[in-house]
Amino acid sequence: MMQPGFFDVEDRLARLSGLGDQLEAFSRTVDFEVFRPDLEKALAYADGSKGGRPPFDPVLMFKILVIQTLNNLSDERTEYLINDRLSFMRFLGLGLSDRVPDAKTVWLFRERLTQAGAVDGLFNRFDATLRNAGYLPMSGQILDATLVAAPRQRNTNAEKADLREGRIPQGNPPIFSGALNENSGSCF
Repeated sequence: MMQPGFFDVEDRLARLSGLGDQLEAFSRTVDFEVFRPDLEKALAYADGSKGGRPPFDPVLMFKILVIQTLNNLSDERTEYLINDRLSFMRFLGLGLSDRVPDAKTVWLFRERLTQAGAVDGLFNRFDATLRNAGYLPMSGQILDATLVAAPRQRNTNAEKADLREGRIPQGNPPIFSGALNENSGSCF
């Protein structure tokens, strides 16, 4: 393994851009700062005078909800993928050493917006912004494929003979049968 270079991350991000990073397109298309006043009003955070850890930036958290919604992710999977994916980090404006909101923080943020009745309005406005820019917002799905050892089959001698003679159909079912469906899509 080679020693990391100074420009490895930038080179990888340039490659992702060349491959058509959809989140980069969102960053160019949507001015997420226009959501800040509505987010701050709905969240009604305290002024911080009583101390405690300051909350994450509401625009950052809204962008996390966008990622989560577009990819149909759970809170736990969202936390993992933000830590894992350079494209997610770039979209959120996070560096490799920045603190990432955990699953509970994402849940609490969404819950607070839901209780304030702001989620639908924010996402309707986000969708309208995309439509006005000429994009059709669609949610997709990132599949979590896990390899599991299949049980060994133990055929009797009679069954083996029937298989050889073709009296029992042979073959394995496809591994990823039904993994993708017609409702899965991408944003573009």
